[in-house]
Amino acid sequence: MTNMHRALTVAAAVMSLAGVAAAHELVFTAQLTGPAEAPPNASPGIGTSTVTIDVDLSTMRVQAVFSGLLGNVTVVHIHGPTAIAGTGTAGVATPTPSFPLFPAGNTFGSYDQTFDLTLASSYNPAFITASGGTVGQAMNRLIIAFTDGKAYLNIHSSMFQGGEIRGFYVPTPGAAAVFAVAGLVAGRRRRA
Repeated sequence: MTNMHRALTVAAAVMSLAGVAAAHELVFTAQLTGPAEAPPNASPGIGTSTVTIDVDLSTMRVQAVFSGLLGNVTVVHIHGPTAIAGTGTAGVATPTPSFPLFPAGNTFGSYDQTFDLTLASSYNPAFITASGGTVGQAMNRLIIAFTDGKAYLNIHSSMFQGGEIRGFYVPTPGAAAVFAVAGLVAGRRRRA
């Protein structure tokens, strides 16, 4: 068995154990809190968000649940990429001023929306420009920001206009294993 076949066999085994749909979906989660904001705040608000990127369909599903905010939601979006993973601030990558249909005016709620990453409307126009000027470049930059831990969800409120709660996205455990194996396969492919 060649090294390439061995790597592909390992990749298939990891993907089946990880429950990843043939490695065509990249899944990231974020825990949202006030202390994670920049600057940190003492909001008792909490939340969680999951982003699922379907590589085959070029879609991004954004799910979020939040509660306990001190102010009413004003805008919500994903920022990235930051200079350093898990810290710092960055410009808005997704639609501005806010995600379409996000439950504004509330201190709690949930959200579930899928975006077509091949459409300019799925991005902040400034993000497209900063990414090189095309939607394809913006999509690549956003996905890299997620995989590098440099993208975060920010929920802004009437009490904390710069953001009441936020959290950086990290790969789910199954996705992290797939990323590692994909890098192994890609590295072996280059050497072959």
